[in-house]
Amino acid sequence: MNLLLLHPDQRLDGDRWRLDDRQATHVRSVLKLAEGDHCRAGLLDEGTGQAVIESIKNNEIEISFKVDSKPVSALPLNLLLALPRPKMLKRLLVDAASLGIKNIVLVNAAKVDKSYWQTPNLKGDLLREKLLLGLEQAGDPVMPSLRLAPRFRPFVEDELDQWAGPGRRLVAHPGPFPELPRGLDEPATLAIGPEGGWTPFEVALLEQQGFGCHRFGSRILRVETALPALVGALMRLP
Repeated sequence: MNLLLLHPDQRLDGDRWRLDDRQATHVRSVLKLAEGDHCRAGLLDEGTGQAVIESIKNNEIEISFKVDSKPVSALPLNLLLALPRPKMLKRLLVDAASLGIKNIVLVNAAKVDKSYWQTPNLKGDLLREKLLLGLEQAGDPVMPSLRLAPRFRPFVEDELDQWAGPGRRLVAHPGPFPELPRGLDEPATLAIGPEGGWTPFEVALLEQQGFGCHRFGSRILRVETALPALVGALMRLP
C-alpha cells in the first residue's frame, strides 16, 4: 500500500479523517508509524497529499490530510478483456489499475467458460476491492470505470464503437499479422482474448468496428502474462 486512499465517508470534520480497519492495520503493522509521522494519502477521485498521524488508540487511527497534488496521468488506453478465470481476474484487475488503465470492459467470448459468469468474484464490491489495491500500489486516487458485457455480439455491434472512441483499435492475436505498435502516447483501445484466443467470427466482428489484428512476438502467453507485457510494450507509461 503506497497510498492511503481515503473515501469521502471517512472524513470526520475539516482536514481530519479516520482510517478504516485495513488501513489502520497497515499503518501500525507494516509502516510502523507513530503519532506525528507523515505518509502519503489520497482522496478517491480527487488527488493526493501528505497525511499526518494525529492519534492512535488501539486500532483506531485519525489523520490530518488535504489534497495538494493532482492525480498522476491516466493511461490513454481502453481495455477490452475477455472474461478470464476467476482467480486470474483478481490479479488482472490489480495490474490494470496499477498501470493506469481507466476504462475496462470484461466481455464474453466463445472460449470463455460459461461458469465464469456465475462466480461470486463478479460482485461489484469484490471487483472494486481489486481495483483499489491496484490504485494503492501505484499511488493513483482515480477509480477506473469497469463494466461487464456478458453478450459479445450485441456489445460489439451496438456499443463498442462509442465506448472505444477515437484512437487506434488493436486486437492482440497470434498469426501472420503486423507487429504490435510500440511506445504509443496517443489514445488506443486494446482487445485481449481468452485463453485459446478469439474465434474467427469474433475477430471479424471486431474488424468491422475498425480493429486490426497484431501479433506480439512468437510466444503464446497466458492472459495474466500478456496483459502487463502488451500494455508495457504498446503504451508509453506515464
